[in-house]
Amino acid sequence: MPTDVDPATAPSGRAAGVDPAAAGRSAYRARESHERRERRRRLVLVVLVVVGLCAGAAYVIASLLGGDEEAAVPTVAETVVTDFAGPGHGEVLVTVRAKDSAQTLGDSLVTAGVVADADVFVDAYAAAGAVAQPGTYRLQAEMPAADAAAALLDPANLASLRLTIPAGLTAVQTLARISEKTMIPLADLQAAAADPEAFGLPHEAEGHLEGWLFPGTYDVPTDATAAQVLTLMTGRTADALRDAGVPADEWSSTIVLASLLETIAVPEDQRPMVARVLLNRLDREQPLSVEAAVAYGLGSSEPVTTEQTMDPDNAYNTFVRFGLPPTAITTPSQSSIAAVANPADGDWVWWVTVNPETGETKYASTFDEFQTYDAELRAWQADNGQ
Repeated sequence: MPTDVDPATAPSGRAAGVDPAAAGRSAYRARESHERRERRRRLVLVVLVVVGLCAGAAYVIASLLGGDEEAAVPTVAETVVTDFAGPGHGEVLVTVRAKDSAQTLGDSLVTAGVVADADVFVDAYAAAGAVAQPGTYRLQAEMPAADAAAALLDPANLASLRLTIPAGLTAVQTLARISEKTMIPLADLQAAAADPEAFGLPHEAEGHLEGWLFPGTYDVPTDATAAQVLTLMTGRTADALRDAGVPADEWSSTIVLASLLETIAVPEDQRPMVARVLLNRLDREQPLSVEAAVAYGLGSSEPVTTEQTMDPDNAYNTFVRFGLPPTAITTPSQSSIAAVANPADGDWVWWVTVNPETGETKYASTFDEFQTYDAELRAWQADNGQ
């Protein structure tokens, strides 16, 4: 049966005032908007990743190609060590030479890993107020600079002493120098020298030490004995003779003649010529006439007089005696030994250094030539007030 119904409150299949089609369209647009936002976010993320990868690759390439160092930003600051904390470790042998400056020594210590900075060591060395004597020292790795400087000034750290013997010294002078530089008592050296068999003097020396203490530089252990030092030096003389090709039966005469040559004031490159003069005099049975030999026989270092060159009682007077003197008169150098072993070719029997300032030396085969060169020398002396 029909009833009266108010249209405003009548039931319906959709909410009052809502269009179903419009609601669907709104939901669709919302989903589209959300998806567009998601796509943009993903695109931005991809772009950022790609940019990051490209930047990293560019950095690696630049580094490999040695690009601008300033472009690389260090992440850890470098620490420069200028002095080790100490106390040091291990053992390092360091050699100090006579002419080493503090800077040279500092550089050597840095290279050896003993100190961290050469300049810091130089300051510490100067503050110590002393100079290390030549030799080889036992130090440690990574020492404070002040400790290294103190260690070099302590003789207890010496592993060996640097001994330098110049050519031209007599055996007496050489023994004194060895004692001075090595602290071996002179009496011990003299006692050892008096017993040639004890230190192995070569038989070819015929029992004479003179001329056999080879000049040169030696690193002598701090605990070396007198006999050991003499063994070392005479062994070097034997080596020098072998190196020069001298037969063993000529060792003694070579050392004696080389010692005479060592005392003659001519440039080193003239020694083979002067050696030839001396050998020619021996061959012709003429006096060698070497003034230094006369002085040696007199036990003097003063210039000899004409009267002294006429003294027949001096066994070393090579002006009146023929042949070689009884022994060497000084320690010959390697160059003098080599000159005697390999003399120049010539028939000269005189030499005259016509210009003492330049060392110009002329050689004569006849007495007339000699007089000519002698006059040339006297003219130079007159011109130079001598």
